[in-house]
Amino acid sequence: MSDFTVHSLLKTPLVTVRDVYCSGRCRHKSAEECANATHLVFPYRGVYVRHVGRDEAVADASQVLLFNAHEGYSVSHPIDGGDASLVVAVDEHMLRELAPVDLLHEGLPLRFRKQRLRIDARAQALVALLRHSLREGIAEPLEAEGLALTLAQRALGPRTTHAAASSAGRQRLVDRAKLVLTGDLARRWTLAEIAAEVGVSPVYLTQSFQQVEGMPLYRYQLRLRLARSLDLIAHCEDLTALSLELGFSSHSHFSAAFQQTYGRSPTEFRQAALRKSA
Repeated sequence: MSDFTVHSLLKTPLVTVRDVYCSGRCRHKSAEECANATHLVFPYRGVYVRHVGRDEAVADASQVLLFNAHEGYSVSHPIDGGDASLVVAVDEHMLRELAPVDLLHEGLPLRFRKQRLRIDARAQALVALLRHSLREGIAEPLEAEGLALTLAQRALGPRTTHAAASSAGRQRLVDRAKLVLTGDLARRWTLAEIAAEVGVSPVYLTQSFQQVEGMPLYRYQLRLRLARSLDLIAHCEDLTALSLELGFSSHSHFSAAFQQTYGRSPTEFRQAALRKSA
C-alpha cells in the first residue's frame, strides 16, 4: 500500500494545489526520489526530515520546503504519526516574478538556492484558508488562484522570512530541538528538559535557537500549537477542548494567542474558512 494519499484541490493553467498525506512509516532515510516539477510544500500537520545531499531540513508548520524539479532527495520520519502538506505549484514565469532574484539560481530551468524558508503567521493562516475553502468546495478558481499566489509571494518574500546566519552545527542542534517540541506538542516543556534531550546547556540552546530561528523557543512552540489549531479548527465545535488538547492553559489563553497572531479570533477564523455567518 502506498505511503501517500493525494487529493487534487485545484488545477488551472497557472496554479495547481494538492493536499498530500503521508503515513510516515519510513523512519530512516527513504530511497532517493525527485519531483517532476518545481513546487512549494507547506507542512501543516506532523513533521518529517528532508535530505538533499548532505543538507537536512526539518519540515514542520513553520517552514515552506522548496522542491526543485528533478533534484534528488530523501525523507525520514523520526516521529510517529505521519504528516500532511499543502503542495502548491505555480507557473514558472509567474514564480520568477514572485521570487526574489537572490533566491534563484541563474539560468534555466528555474531552481531555488535553498531548500527551505521560515514562514510567518500570515502565511500559515493563508495555508489553512486555502486548504479549507478548497476542501469544502466554497472557493471559486479565481479566488483560489489569488490566495495561492498571495501565499507564494508571502512565503518567498524577503520581509516575511528569517535568514539564518549560523553554523551548520547550530542548525542541526536547532533541528533536534524542533523534533523534541513536535514530538509532544501539548507538553509543557521546561528549557532544562529540552536542553537535556539535545545534550547542550540551556544557555547555549537559547542562544542558538534565537540566532537560527529569530525567535525564542517558547514562541516557536506557540506558533506550532497555533498552526495545529488552524488544521483542526474548521471542523471543531468545542474550542475549549481543542485549546486544552494543544497544551494551552485555558480557552481564553488560546483565544488571546490566536487573536494576537492571526488578527482574528478562533471563531472568526472558523467562520471565514467555512463562509459561515455569525
